[in-house]
This record gives sequence, C-alpha cells and structure tokens, in this order.
Amino acid sequence: MRVLSTLLVCVFLTGCGRSGAIVIGSKNFVEQLLLGELAAQQLERKLHVQVDRKFNLGGTLLAHGALVKGDIDLYPEYTGTALNVVLREQGSGDPAEAFRAVHDGYEQRFHLRWLEPLGFNDTFAMVVRSEDARKLAEPTLTAAKARQWRLGVGYEFLTRTDGLRSLDQTYDIRWQGTPETMDLGLLYRALEQRQIDMGAANSTDAQLADKTFTALRDDKKTFPPYNACFVVREELLAHRPDIAWALGLLHNKVSEDAMRMMNRRVVTAHEPVAKVIKDFLETLDIAR
Repeated sequence: MRVLSTLLVCVFLTGCGRSGAIVIGSKNFVEQLLLGELAAQQLERKLHVQVDRKFNLGGTLLAHGALVKGDIDLYPEYTGTALNVVLREQGSGDPAEAFRAVHDGYEQRFHLRWLEPLGFNDTFAMVVRSEDARKLAEPTLTAAKARQWRLGVGYEFLTRTDGLRSLDQTYDIRWQGTPETMDLGLLYRALEQRQIDMGAANSTDAQLADKTFTALRDDKKTFPPYNACFVVREELLAHRPDIAWALGLLHNKVSEDAMRMMNRRVVTAHEPVAKVIKDFLETLDIAR
C-alpha cells in the first residue's frame, strides 16, 4: 500500500519524470532571467512547491528543445518569436491573432500550452543615438532612409525572417557595410563608442530609459507583436492544473514600463534578479 501511495504521488507531481520539483528554464538574457524567476517565485509563494531553476539555456531553439524533451517544465517566450522561429509561420500584426496562432500550433504539434500574456510586448527596437535621431525629419524608421547606418545586431536578428530580412523588405534603409554581429549586451556600448550607428535591440531594454538613446518608431509595423507568455508542458498541467491557475494570476500584471524598470535595476544598478522579482511581486495583491 505504501508503495502504491508513493507511485501515485510521483504520478501526480511529475508523471514519474523527476523527483517532484517543477523545473523552470529561460533563455540567456536578463529579461528572460527575470521572467523565469517571476514564474519560480510565484509558484513557490502560491503553491509552496519545490522549484528548480535552469536558466541561461541559450537561444530560442535550445530553450524550446529542452521543453519538448521534458528537461524543463516551462519557460517564458514571446508570440512573434514562436511564430517565426519555431512554427515558421508569417507573424500576424494583431496580438490576439498571434496568441491564438501560437497557442493552437504548440498544442497540436508539441503538446505544449501557452498561458495568457503577462501584459507587455517586447518587440524589436531599432535604437540610435538621440543626437542622430534629432537630425532626422522624425524619429521613425521611414525617416532613417535619409542617411547610411552602420548596423549592429544579435545573431537571431540576423537570421530570423522577422528580423533584418523583414526590416529590409519594409524600409529603404541604407547600410554602410555588413551588419556587425555581437552579443546583445554590447549593443549600447557599441553605440556609445560610435562603433555602430544603429542597434537591433528590444523595446523593454533598461538602456532605453536613458535619454542618450532613442528607439526609432516602427511606423510601418514590420515587426509582429512579441507578447511575453509562459509556455508549459501539457503533461505537467494534466497533473497540476493549479500551476496554470497560479501563473494565470500574472496575466496582464507586467507592463512595459514595469519590465523596463526591472531590467534597469539588474543591468544598471546591478541588483540581484531574485530581489527585483521579490519586490515586484510584493507590489501586487496576488502575492499577499
């Protein structure tokens, strides 16, 4: 009888795949670490469960592969990224349609569940020095055709269909030389040191709170919505539906300003990720 009870507990918690801990992953940049920690602390607070953190897994396909294989149980992802990189479908400009597309596609192909969006859209941001933006007719990507730019990009922006390829198809921007590929954490330093003139960054980057930089407006909407959500293995939710409930409490609770401020506290003030998330959750009624 004791053996049977142990087996039932194992099945209930993990499908006998692990020791009972919920394993949360993330990709390898600050915002992903913050969102992974957000999921971890929310589950620890609301469900009092053991959580293992497997952060810094790498890029999109590495994190997705770990989820499909069951090496992790959930991780934060963005709708536009999932559409273009994983599903290889044309991104929709409508946030609700993009969410439905990834929700249905992941469920049918991978048995993975997309939970409701957290509340912010972390789209690509083409960032320039503010002094250069002021010289344009207006701070838009259409106006950027007035001059040549030395471009700095991360590897994914260079290779993804929703990245540089989409930008070039929509806007008549003239590049000086070939794009310089670099770690995303180095883009702003390269702009400051005038090694590049424009960087393919993200709209919630901490540095965009600094008046030194300006994100040129995507006035023709070439980039699809990148609403942040948690993606979870359906097998886990079948045994622990309360995980969807606990994480669902975060739906529309993370604004773009809040995400940028959390990024800033880590990147600029060098505060620990865990402390930043603890402080954020304490501002929400759901954490009490």
